[in-house]
Amino acid sequence: MRLTPKFLIGLGLLVVIGYFLTDLVFNDNQYAVRLRKTRQEKNDAFRRVDGSPLSQEQRDTFDSLRYFAPNPDYRVEAQLEVYSRPDTVSMALTDGKAENYLRWGRASFQLNQQPQQLTLFLKADGQDSTLFVPFTDKTNGFTSYGGGRYLDAALPPAGATELALDFNEAYNPYCAYNDAYACPVPPTDNRLPIAIEAGEKEFHDHADHAAGDKE
Repeated sequence: MRLTPKFLIGLGLLVVIGYFLTDLVFNDNQYAVRLRKTRQEKNDAFRRVDGSPLSQEQRDTFDSLRYFAPNPDYRVEAQLEVYSRPDTVSMALTDGKAENYLRWGRASFQLNQQPQQLTLFLKADGQDSTLFVPFTDKTNGFTSYGGGRYLDAALPPAGATELALDFNEAYNPYCAYNDAYACPVPPTDNRLPIAIEAGEKEFHDHADHAAGDKE
């Protein structure tokens, strides 16, 4: 068979497309593996005495935290607005007290084919190197902790216009496991009107665990 230039060009395009599709699937698989490894490490940390929010009684029966399955749709590149003069806000804690945070900026993005936005905070004491993103969504009180969940995001470089937010990394505050802790309450401007079926689910003691939800 004679190989014409058009045939060779078409074959080359198919190879390139196949490469990118394979790379995409591979990267997603690698991402899921890394995420599950991180979750397993958190389980291991919760079993240890030092630093675990669980009581001794809880640790004696602890099996695993529960998660939604990794979903790349919940990794978003948000448009970033950094406030030139961030104001200090008093964020309520679950024990009735409050902590001071800087209202550092805003992230705007699309999820469930709807525009969403979240306020980004930074500890006012200057001790944190990551942005703090507390939020609530429509899963709270059903499949996720009723008081809302948290996200952390690395501080972007100066002049950045985008910020990566990965809701697969959403986690529960310590007061979800133990009433002895006081945790920041997500403010009203971070109440998402959609269900974020990603990240950590509601915590249950060992007797209430569903094996299929461990991830």
